Amino acid sequence: MKTRAARLRELISKGAVMMPGVPNASMARQVEQTGFDAVYVSGAGMINSTAGMPDIGLLTREEVVRLAGYVAHAVRIPAIVDADTGFGEGKAVAETIRALEKAGLAGCHIEDQEFPKRCGHLAGKTIVDLETMIARIKAAVAARGDKDFLITARTDARGVEGFDRAVERAGEYLAAGADAIFPEALQSADEFRDFAKEIDRPLMANMTEFGKSPLLSFKQLADFGYRMVIFPQSAFRISMKTTAEFFAALKKSGTQGDWLDQMQSRQELYDLLDYDPTAEEWKGFRD
Repeated sequence: MKTRAARLRELISKGAVMMPGVPNASMARQVEQTGFDAVYVSGAGMINSTAGMPDIGLLTREEVVRLAGYVAHAVRIPAIVDADTGFGEGKAVAETIRALEKAGLAGCHIEDQEFPKRCGHLAGKTIVDLETMIARIKAAVAARGDKDFLITARTDARGVEGFDRAVERAGEYLAAGADAIFPEALQSADEFRDFAKEIDRPLMANMTEFGKSPLLSFKQLADFGYRMVIFPQSAFRISMKTTAEFFAALKKSGTQGDWLDQMQSRQELYDLLDYDPTAEEWKGFRD
């Protein structure tokens, strides 16, 4: 029986894969229920939704592994996670990979920013020297127990050193053993196209809203040659916008009655969670 990491590699070997981003396991179940083949565990989503803090590397390795592990165990489809800068260098990166594998993830991406990192679509980023990032990649590759665990190298060089240097770094990261490249914050459709022309290996595209990159369709990116397309915060942003509107209405009216048709019903939630309140194993919890 194939591991989820092997299934992910098989998927991207055949074509492009759309990966909605989720901050938690319940949303991941919705992704699977809708019929997507893989899911992305957003680093920003985890810190924003769990701690109410910005995406600046504040979660520890243990917290990321635990939260991403909840997602991996809640679904049967492959899940990949944002592993930030690897949570250190050398042995620390190796421990991150081993922990994510053990938690059931099919892969992760590690970036070349300095710690503390910043959102990839904000100004003021700094990146490590080439040798440091190559060492991160080599440590990650050497540490994995499952050869299919997908290690993607993210480069933030476009916003710091320019497009050409981002391409050069990507080539060096592949030579160091990375399985795929994630060029963050490319700034035009032409840049997405040209990057794919230069790097003939699996590529990840980030379709985050309100950032540096234009919102291209999945088909456009697949046609360029991208094999993974993530939508890291889309569902979270929609849910937060909706709950803000609901709270304002509740404060004004004092009742949720007008919102019932917009809610997930109790039965829909139970179905999503595979929860049968009449099942024998739940009898002890009903009181």
